[in-house]
Order: sequence, then C-alpha cells, then structure tokens
Amino acid sequence: MTGKWHKPLNEIKDAIAEAAAALSDTNPGVIVFNCTANSMEGGLAGEARVREVIQEASGCPAITAGQAITEALKLFQLKKLVLISPYVAATNQHEIRFLSEAGFDVIHDLGLGLRGGAQYINVTPQRWKEIALENVRPEADGYLLSCTNTTMIEAIEELEQSLKKPVVTSNQAVLWASLRRLNIAQPIPGLGRLFRTAS
Repeated sequence: MTGKWHKPLNEIKDAIAEAAAALSDTNPGVIVFNCTANSMEGGLAGEARVREVIQEASGCPAITAGQAITEALKLFQLKKLVLISPYVAATNQHEIRFLSEAGFDVIHDLGLGLRGGAQYINVTPQRWKEIALENVRPEADGYLLSCTNTTMIEAIEELEQSLKKPVVTSNQAVLWASLRRLNIAQPIPGLGRLFRTAS
C-alpha cells in the first residue's frame, strides 16, 4: 500500500478487521495480509498484531507477507541476505530492521526508489533479474526480492540458476506458506527451490 493508502496499523486496523470479517463468510482456510512493507513496518510485534486483528475479526487463521518471508528464509537456514525492492530507502530500512529482529543480516540492499504501486508493477521480470545480478554479493547466502505488487515471482527460476543460491520473493513465500497451512504440498514448476524443498 503506497501513497495515500500507506498508513500505520492503528489507522487501518478497523479496515483490516472489516475486510477479514467479510472474508470469513466464505470460511477460508487462511486469510493473508499481502503487503510486505506494511506487515514489516511495526517490527515483529506489529506483524503479530496484524495477524491478531484478522484472526479476532474473522475467527480464521491468518498470515502476513512478513511472516511468510521469515518462514521461507528460515527453511533455507539463511543468515546473510541481499535485499532488493522497488521501495524508497526509508522503506528498505524498516524492512532491514524487521529482518534483523527476526535474526537475519542484510549485508546489501537496493531500493529502486519508485513512488507507487503503478510503477512497481511495470518493472519486468527480466529487469528484476538484471537488477539482482547487478547486486551480487558472494558472501550472501540468499537473496530476498521484496514487495507483493511486482512481477518478481516470474524471475525466480532463472535467477536461482544464475546465482546458485536460494531466491525468495514476497509472493512466492506467501503462496508457499498459505499452501503449507492448507496441507497442500506439491512442487510448482518455475517457483524455485522453495517449492522443491521438503517443509
């Protein structure tokens, strides 16, 4: 959520609760708060609060993009990360703080400085691949491409082949974490090591 839609949790929690309550009418197996930056902005406690708001309003299990990403990174036992995003520097910094609190060391980061979702989604998978390869750090043991409003997920397979290291993206991690909670375990071609790794 960007621009006028980017607000702290205390200003949007009522809207989150209302949306979650409406979704509960379908009795979903899981409800996802699918915004990486917003779910990480308040640190681990803030991320947990987002899930709590959803669960209290809906009675359904909830996950956030931030939680899904940390679970994926921990599956690979990654510690030293390169973080790449479409965000401005301040947003990258609060994601770095969240990741540090969760036990990860971001050794290098790049934010493209784009100003909103319409710009984020216009970056092609090929361009994300090029950007990642321009920011290789040999000491990194994994790469995180952050933001759900992007085409990054389409670049994973080729990137992992080039980097020879795990690549986690926001949408890939959310899909994987959601399927785990629904007890659906099957490889999905094109989505990288995460979907080929036993969980």
